[in-house]
Amino acid sequence: MTLSSPRGWRRAVATTAAAVLVAALPAGPAAATTTDTALAWYDATAAAIATGTRPQVTNNRAWAISWLAAARATGTAPTGNPRHYRDAALASAVHTVLSVLIPENAAALDTALRTTLDRIPDGRAKDRGTSTGRAEARSLLAQRMDDGLDPASVNPAYPNPEPGPGHWQPTPPSFSPAQQAGTRFARPFLVDRADRYRPGPPPVLNSERYRADLTEVRAYGALDSAVRTPQQTDTATFWLGSSLTLYTGILRAALAQSTGPVAGRASLVAIFHVALVDTQIATSDAKYAYLSWRPVTAIRADAGGDPAWTPLHTTPAHPDYPSGHNTYSGAAEQVLTALLGPQAREPYTITSPSLPGATRTYRDWRRPTSENVDARVWSGIHTRTADEAGVRLGRDVAAHTLRNAPRLFR
Repeated sequence: MTLSSPRGWRRAVATTAAAVLVAALPAGPAAATTTDTALAWYDATAAAIATGTRPQVTNNRAWAISWLAAARATGTAPTGNPRHYRDAALASAVHTVLSVLIPENAAALDTALRTTLDRIPDGRAKDRGTSTGRAEARSLLAQRMDDGLDPASVNPAYPNPEPGPGHWQPTPPSFSPAQQAGTRFARPFLVDRADRYRPGPPPVLNSERYRADLTEVRAYGALDSAVRTPQQTDTATFWLGSSLTLYTGILRAALAQSTGPVAGRASLVAIFHVALVDTQIATSDAKYAYLSWRPVTAIRADAGGDPAWTPLHTTPAHPDYPSGHNTYSGAAEQVLTALLGPQAREPYTITSPSLPGATRTYRDWRRPTSENVDARVWSGIHTRTADEAGVRLGRDVAAHTLRNAPRLFR
């Protein structure tokens, strides 16, 4: 069975998402002799979203809306040439959404659309695909209007909590106010409320786990650590960059290795980013529910600690628990494993904006998660408990997304 229609997708998710998408997105030479419209528009989306300084979750939202519109538009095809219809529908859907959400990149998007449409022969299939893609895009944009994921809503002014043991405080060197505090109030795509999968509280101060966490970060995460190896430093630096930027390469590899029907491939991208939007809403909820202090604050304030202790990397301006990088990696891993299986069809290689010139090659979707867990400790910016709780939260939200994916295509 293939995922060439929303009805097929609903049946697939209702049974076994993993098995069905593996069958629906087979590896093979089918796309080798023709232009891959899905990959072309994946790259166009990545290029458009890389412009500007919007919050990460706002960018994930743009991915989710544009590719969900594409998945809906390509799910069925009228009589005529279905490939012409679906290529026009995908390009028109993504173009319409991104032109609204990222208007400063409209000229490049217009050029990309002309390139796609110029290679599709004129006719009813092309016209219908273009019309349907635009209609689905406008419908979704209207549905997601005022969802609280615009930059101002994501980052409202947030008063510093009262100082005290365990309480988050602005961290050196900039002591910036808390960021992403408003994401928790945004409207998710599928999760019914932000705290649905909120993890239990972090370890109690001075408990055995709490002391073990701080001891590890203090030793391995210090700027001048005597025990962190060069390889560990490279891992910390490689994964320091934006999760969206790093996982754009991973998801592209998954899409490139999936050469099945356009609707199924568009659905893969859409579901991935829907899960990541909802995950970041849940992450913000948990962070600001617990307001757990960062290792640098805890270590400097600790009795017998080091008031001058400095982490390898600058601490982000929001609470420790749970780790946002790891909620992202946990959700991404869950989606890719469920829909494509635990192993990539071929090894894939990614780069990192925070370690220029370096590459890393993987054969599965789990290894990036395990590296993220270690990386945040070796950077000195998260406890291992916060990392592990983050992975679990991301997996929980992604599993919810997969169970409820049929709602996206109604």
